Amino acid sequence: MASVTDGARREDIRQAAGELITVRDWLRYSVSQFQNSGLVFGHGSANAVDEAAYLILATLHLPIDNIDPWLDARLTKPERDRIADIVARRIETRKPASYLTGEAWIGPYRFSVDERVIIPRSFIGELIAGGISQIVDTDQPVDRVLDLCTGSGCLAILLAEEFPGAHVVGAEISADALEVARGNVRDYGLEDRLTLVQSDLFEGLAGQRFDLIISNPPYVTAASVDAFPPEYDAEPVLAHAGGEDGLDLVRRILSRAGEHLNDGGMIVVEIGQAREDLDSSYPDTAFQWLDTEFSQAEVFSLRKEQLPQAT
Repeated sequence: MASVTDGARREDIRQAAGELITVRDWLRYSVSQFQNSGLVFGHGSANAVDEAAYLILATLHLPIDNIDPWLDARLTKPERDRIADIVARRIETRKPASYLTGEAWIGPYRFSVDERVIIPRSFIGELIAGGISQIVDTDQPVDRVLDLCTGSGCLAILLAEEFPGAHVVGAEISADALEVARGNVRDYGLEDRLTLVQSDLFEGLAGQRFDLIISNPPYVTAASVDAFPPEYDAEPVLAHAGGEDGLDLVRRILSRAGEHLNDGGMIVVEIGQAREDLDSSYPDTAFQWLDTEFSQAEVFSLRKEQLPQAT
């Protein structure tokens, strides 16, 4: 339930619709409100300016990549009311912006999202969009690909786009998340090349082998989950919780990946800030780190023959 303070702020924002005329006015005002409200970012926007710009552009059905051409555009009263409403809801609900707009973006790719799925923001997505086929060195053509913990299906879709000759499988434990993923797969017309499977990691994939496995599993430590701000707490906890050190699912993946990789195949896994703990757990494993523009030592790759031996 919104507090009295939230209600007063919401009314102030809606009253401001009569005085703020241009996109520039609303950008400045929204940034001030977001800063004053102590919002937390990180679901596609890194700061209050980017978040405000995205919400304004999305609400006005304008391209979201650049607000500059529209800054001096005058807004109609209904447009101002819609912006006032979404700015107020962002502050009142503390939900990430993508839950308010119903969409998330990885580069030029749009995906439908809601509270049933974590909001896409994987560094693996950044790698795929940059041409992962140039980074992932396999000994044979990539004919079968697995996206483990597929969530909204975004990475599986990017993989299908990157490897047009491959069949992609997206595995996910959450039935709710799979419903969202199915909608995204339909939106991209990939039903014939992308299969979605309800599975607890590899449990529902008996006998299946792949040339490439990618995974962005839950890897947040228990202490961090307990300390989540409202924006992160709005997402399914199942999509975050990685156990005490964040590596529970990563260890399970590494223990079974060899059974599901073809000879010469490769696995790519995102682990967040857990490199030190991972290296301590597997001192004899030569993880290859795939850095991106925005990350360092958060995504590793291994060939099948480099996987740690089961004990």
